[in-house]
Amino acid sequence: MRILVLGHSGYLGGHVARELRALPGVQFLSGGRGPRADLAVDLATVTPGPLAELLFSVAPDAVVNCAGAVGPQPVALAELNVRAPAVLCAALREAAPRARLVHLGSAAEYGPTGIGERVTERSATHPTTLYGATKLAGTLAVTSSGLDAVVLRITNPVGPGAPAAGLPGRLARRLRDLEPHSVVRLGDLSAHRDFVDARDVAHAAVLAATGGTPLPPVLNVAAGQAVPVRELVRELARVAGFQGQIEEDAEGSDRSAGVPWQCSDPAAARTALGWSARHSLADSVSALWTAVRAEPDREPVH
Repeated sequence: MRILVLGHSGYLGGHVARELRALPGVQFLSGGRGPRADLAVDLATVTPGPLAELLFSVAPDAVVNCAGAVGPQPVALAELNVRAPAVLCAALREAAPRARLVHLGSAAEYGPTGIGERVTERSATHPTTLYGATKLAGTLAVTSSGLDAVVLRITNPVGPGAPAAGLPGRLARRLRDLEPHSVVRLGDLSAHRDFVDARDVAHAAVLAATGGTPLPPVLNVAAGQAVPVRELVRELARVAGFQGQIEEDAEGSDRSAGVPWQCSDPAAARTALGWSARHSLADSVSALWTAVRAEPDREPVH
């Protein structure tokens, strides 16, 4: 089975690629901007015709699209989260109409929910951020494409490889580089989030790509449990041996300020894929810290 992973060098794409490379009977194909990729392409700028030619040349049985943008730049969000999935679907219809498409979506597509609520795939989508709106538009492009496609709506991924663009990865690197008794100033940490390990996300994507049975158009990929962000921060400080102070008096994230509670119901993914989260939050944080410590050394920050 030939499986192409777009965005294979990114955070989640890297985990998907790693699992596929170790899977018997699978030929892993890399896709992205790098010159060494099996399918070298910039999804932000490519048009359907040239992409269809590239897809025809590699003849994938399945495509996992892990490419996307999370930063505050509106153009990048529109290019990678909206335009790219639409172009990919158009190209697949021409070049590989029978290939299964697994697209990584986001729980940000749901928007704010009631405290204590676990959203299902049938819950209303009303994102309040540009990121969530662009991810929802990408989901609609995939689910309306007529392809054998599924969108995995992921909650907050955490674990080894977490980038500095998100709180877990950014804080881990700060704790690594700070003196042990420093003061770390963060925004309000009272919001509840459904953290899911990046390795569990990758396993869900692999199950979706390799399974032969039809899948629902959207599946939640989540731990199914909301915990205060403060709990993640405390756990990370504990495994890092940080003995300083963490203050919650800095400006917080605009992207998440309006969503005090986030939790998704993963029951449909359990039924359709036989999937459930295998890593606890403590496992995820410990693996993140181990990975960050293994990065190139830096001078301590005072």
